[in-house]
Amino acid sequence: MVITCQVLLKCSATFPGKPPTMKDALQLCVDAHKDELHSLSRDIWTRPELAGDETHAHDRLVRFFSQDQTWTVDGHYKLPTAFRASWGPVGGGGGEGEPALNVGFLCEYDALPGIGHGCGHNLIAEAGAAAAVGLKAALQIHTELPVPVKITVLGTPAEEDIGGKIDLINAGAFSDVDLVFMAHPAQQDVSFLPCVAVSVKYHGKASHASAYPWEGVNALDAAVLAYNNLSALRQQLKPEWRLHGIIKHGGVKPNIIPAYTELEFYMRTPQIRDLCNLKAKAEACFRAAAVATGCQVEISYPTHDYYDILPNTALANLYENNGKALGIQFPEQPANFSGSTDFGNVSYEVPGIHPFFYIGTDALNHTEEYTEAAGTAAQLFTLRTAKALAMTAVDVVCCPALLQQVREDFRLAKLKLEKLLAP
Repeated sequence: MVITCQVLLKCSATFPGKPPTMKDALQLCVDAHKDELHSLSRDIWTRPELAGDETHAHDRLVRFFSQDQTWTVDGHYKLPTAFRASWGPVGGGGGEGEPALNVGFLCEYDALPGIGHGCGHNLIAEAGAAAAVGLKAALQIHTELPVPVKITVLGTPAEEDIGGKIDLINAGAFSDVDLVFMAHPAQQDVSFLPCVAVSVKYHGKASHASAYPWEGVNALDAAVLAYNNLSALRQQLKPEWRLHGIIKHGGVKPNIIPAYTELEFYMRTPQIRDLCNLKAKAEACFRAAAVATGCQVEISYPTHDYYDILPNTALANLYENNGKALGIQFPEQPANFSGSTDFGNVSYEVPGIHPFFYIGTDALNHTEEYTEAAGTAAQLFTLRTAKALAMTAVDVVCCPALLQQVREDFRLAKLKLEKLLAP
């Protein structure tokens, strides 16, 4: 943190008074739009949509940015329920054709089956929109910037299931983005883990369970054995690894030996390099159950692997400094929290930050209580977080030395990872 603060002092001398003034402007702008932003969040919250089906949320966010004609808005951007809103560039002194620094903010808006926005993705959409609007206001009042600056908002669907950000990466949506910001609701600041989903299908042979059981090949036995194999495997897993799942299909009727069963499991590890090891152990459990019962087994990975979030110390320190100035507290990270996000994959492509923010409840994510809080109690905390994101962007765009430090942190983090993954 000392290095970052020293750079900030150097930049304040180069651009006297500018960052604080710009930060005041963005805070005033976010406050002025708080009712509109809350309406946006509440509208998404009241009509929860599952991953890939976020039609209403997509349309609502497109309307939000389209009402200000200075934004260029592309609906259905590369994915049916993704969007892109762009503004700028402004500033710079290098003349026409000088490359712009493209600052990205991400919005999520998919919900969970049964409990709606129990992970608060409506608040991620609000925070991303608010931060972008705030930064735009700051840049409009101070256009004498070291480089031209552009703002891009990406609507990234299907985080809960498919990994929409990974599809957008593959489609080139992040190819011109230089920095990326988003924030996720939680109980406090936490770190997320890499994740992979696996689907396992067993094929046996149906028979009358009472009259001719010896003619059947019981696929449910295979599913139960696999489940128990994995439960036994957990004893030998590292404490921070996670392995959990369900039997999605277990048969049709008690008097028919099941010819087909299906399981779905998630596997998580703190480091992406450990995920291959865990996958191999789990696959051995699945295949052993097939051998024991005489079933055929299909093992597939229907979604993308979620990577761990590549840290960026410079951005993290800046965000914490700005957050503290707004009254945000940063307690110790809990040792027993784990989850996953496709933002981790983005962090391998572009320098970025993905802080987590308290929303006024001690309820846990993915519960009905958290769903309620995401639609009622979270407004103050969400907009405060959005301001901190935008203020962090101001620090970087106003100071070439800070931008260089952010990029160097990104380079070193990737280099360290490559050494860890080297054979």
